[in-house]
This record gives sequence, C-alpha cells and structure tokens, in this order.
Amino acid sequence: MTKKDIILKVSDETNLKQIDVKKVVQKTFDCIVQALGRGEKIELRNFGVFKVKQRKSRTGRNPRTGEVVPVPPRKVVVFKPGLEMKHDIR
Repeated sequence: MTKKDIILKVSDETNLKQIDVKKVVQKTFDCIVQALGRGEKIELRNFGVFKVKQRKSRTGRNPRTGEVVPVPPRKVVVFKPGLEMKHDIR
C-alpha cells in the first residue's frame, strides 16, 4: 500500500477531498520525521512506537573481496508495533 492508496481510502471513507486528505497525511508524516530527527520518541496508542536507536560501530566484510571494512556508528529508526496491531496481523 502506498501513500496514495492511503489517501484514496481515507478520502472515500470520509467524503473529504483528496487534496485535503493529502495535506493532512503529508503533514502527519512530516511531523513524525521532524520529531525523530530531534531524537524524540513517537508513541501512537494502539498502533506502535517509533524511536531512534544508536547502532555501535562494528567490522563488516566486503562480500566481493572478503576485505574487512570498518562500519561507523549510526542512528536508525526502529518501530515496535502496539498490542492492537499485533493481534490484527495474526
């Protein structure tokens, strides 16, 4: 499912214009990205939690040459689904 699919579905079910739904969906995503960029945790009840984790540096291996390569530490976004989502997916 793409962002466009979400917009179409919400628009159909709420009888709102697609352009208005698109603005709301995009602004929601923008707020989430900005908060994660500041290192904040995003908790959406019954959906899940987005947070930023710091990965440690490690040694990797180039698959073509087998050469050992250092991998620097970096930040990654992780998502933990909420209980309601866990039950709905099963």
